[in-house]
Amino acid sequence: MAMSEPIPAIKKFSDLANPTVFLSLTARIVPYMAGLTALLFALGLYYAFTSEGDYQQGETVRIMYVHVPAAWLSMMCYSVMAASALGTLVWRHPLADVSAKAAAPIGAGFTLLALVTGSLWGKPMWGTWWVWDARLTSVFVLFLMYLGLMALTRALDDPSKSARVSAVLILIGFVNIPIIKFSVDWWNTLHQPASVMRMGGSAIDGEFLRPLLIMAAAFTLLFFTLHFLAIRNEIWRRRVAAQRRLAARMANREG
Repeated sequence: MAMSEPIPAIKKFSDLANPTVFLSLTARIVPYMAGLTALLFALGLYYAFTSEGDYQQGETVRIMYVHVPAAWLSMMCYSVMAASALGTLVWRHPLADVSAKAAAPIGAGFTLLALVTGSLWGKPMWGTWWVWDARLTSVFVLFLMYLGLMALTRALDDPSKSARVSAVLILIGFVNIPIIKFSVDWWNTLHQPASVMRMGGSAIDGEFLRPLLIMAAAFTLLFFTLHFLAIRNEIWRRRVAAQRRLAARMANREG
């Protein structure tokens, strides 16, 4: 669709369930989201590299500005998938399954980034790259869940069956999200407890909190930008697949 074409009228939020309306709207807003994402990353990285190092952790504290937002987004992405799964099973939303399928690779990427940067941070702090404690293990399980869901959607040829099975498994797997969140409170782990969002306010000094929050905003906008683009690609892929199936049926009838 050309960028100059008008966006179809959106009278209510449910109108976004129309793939054509969604494609037209996102074609307009995604470039602005990408620009704002780049701006926030530039600002966040500037503060991240110009802030002072921690008196205990030294320069390795800068890994936090990537590790923590990636860890947050790994859980938020799965939460988006869980909401999409509800949309598939309860409200039969036309784009719900598309949203869940598009979010899985992005969530896997954020989770892998959190695991890698966590290992890089853990080596100088703990003296080891990896420990099988509750927080690290539950995040690793989340990564395997993403990979499993991605494999499942590609293994089933029937789109409607794939959507239902994936939605059920996503909702079952959502139990891992609160386990990740509260694992540092429920069990004795090497991983530090919550420091940013906690009762009584943040335990992080403003010198570190400012770039951390800016980077978190940048990562969040990056997720939604990539998610919208992935949904658009999945809609077009399904339209092409539907056209091919229709052409194949017509060819069989003529034959």
